[in-house]
Amino acid sequence: MVAREDGGLRADAAHNRARLLAAAREVFAEQGIHVSMRQIALHAGVSEATLRRRFATMADLVAEAFSEQVSVYADAAEEALGNPDAWAGFTGFVRRLTAMQLADRGFTEVLTMTFPPSMRVEKQRRRAYAAVTGLIKRTQESGSLRPDFSPEDLMLVLMAHAGVVAASGDLAPVFSGRLLAYLFEAFAAPGTGSLPPAPSVTDTYRAMMRLHRKPGQA
Repeated sequence: MVAREDGGLRADAAHNRARLLAAAREVFAEQGIHVSMRQIALHAGVSEATLRRRFATMADLVAEAFSEQVSVYADAAEEALGNPDAWAGFTGFVRRLTAMQLADRGFTEVLTMTFPPSMRVEKQRRRAYAAVTGLIKRTQESGSLRPDFSPEDLMLVLMAHAGVVAASGDLAPVFSGRLLAYLFEAFAAPGTGSLPPAPSVTDTYRAMMRLHRKPGQA
């Protein structure tokens, strides 16, 4: 009898955890990750204390909520890297990445974050970065991607695309496709004209953080 009750409690706990994560994903997708634990608790229909018993900090909650998506992102990068057509692999990956951005406002923000190395989401993020770097190099070596394209330029694409998504509402998919078509023309080798130096990794990270900062935040 005790075993059955314990099993029931474990099942209830797992169900409640899944419900809280589902609520968090909905809020993050609509508003981004710069929301409060209270907002998520209200959306889930529980107290903030209940939410914090499951997830002590917002970082813990974000890591759990986006772990699967970051894993999908890493898989997509590795699949693109294995495409026999380097250019098709590269452009297909960018399209898939921006489609994920269209569907979830918080996704891009998570790509700018780092988590403790022991967390699954951080391992997946690092796996993705390695695959993306390899994909860019391979596409350049194939002669189809301009040689001065850098990994930071991919973040530039996401920042530009985020602005389009934020400004165009329901028409975002239409504007997104048009923007990508223009960008791919610019990215194709050999490229027309020289580019200014690529921003550093640090500068790119800071720019991404400012993009997703709430109005009024310093």
